Amino acid sequence: MSEKPASAVPLPYADRPIATAPGHWVLARAGKRVLRPGGAALTVDMLDHARLAGADVVELAPGLGRTAAEIVAAGPASYTAIDRDPRAAARVAAVVGTGGVVRQGEAADTGLGDECADVVVGEAMLTMQGDKSKAAIVAEAARVLRPGGRYAIHELGVAFDDIAEEDDTRLRRDLARAIHVNARPMTAAAWRALMEDAGLEVDWVKTAPMALLKMSRNLKDEGLGGSLRILWNVLRDKGLRARVMEMRSVFTRYEKDMVGIAVVARKPEA
Repeated sequence: MSEKPASAVPLPYADRPIATAPGHWVLARAGKRVLRPGGAALTVDMLDHARLAGADVVELAPGLGRTAAEIVAAGPASYTAIDRDPRAAARVAAVVGTGGVVRQGEAADTGLGDECADVVVGEAMLTMQGDKSKAAIVAEAARVLRPGGRYAIHELGVAFDDIAEEDDTRLRRDLARAIHVNARPMTAAAWRALMEDAGLEVDWVKTAPMALLKMSRNLKDEGLGGSLRILWNVLRDKGLRARVMEMRSVFTRYEKDMVGIAVVARKPEA
């Protein structure tokens, strides 16, 4: 789709003021490359359990292409990405090069054939959907999976299954205000039920602290050079700094209530 290097392709929402852009793309503009709630280590663990080698893999909403690179490096039989945003699609195409195909499309209506994939991967995108959209995307993943195929997700979770309704509502409200996306994290039980309602069987679940803006996590995910780049970009841009600090404040307030959660579910054999 593009012969430019990924860094030369404008980020999605690059033309929107920082004050109103979605939080994950604000962090990308700050230089952050790992935008997963549970960090890069949880993604690696999830991909290991999804068993990518020799598989036909579909990734939904691949974002900056960080996970796409991990998938291609694992030696799948094929890699296909679906992203609705043309800029995101162009960035991922530049990342995977000849190692895969990137198509512009919708996660809930990929245009792919029935039972064409062994693995479907989606990260940090179901959280941003309402209940009906979540169900539609999971149903689409189940449709394109072959019997025995795996659906692997890495999303934002609520730490306690018995969270009070008013506390859950407050968390969602404050999070939405900070990241400017109507994020709807769910408990582990709810994520499991979402998969099972689509006819999938959950094989594996793991959580990790939601430490997206903690320095210790950034050093692990971005390295020293990347962490310093992010810090420099935030310090020199007042608007960027304001948005990042707003998000960090909410993440810190709810750090005991939120987790990164990864799930691998399997489509039963016929």
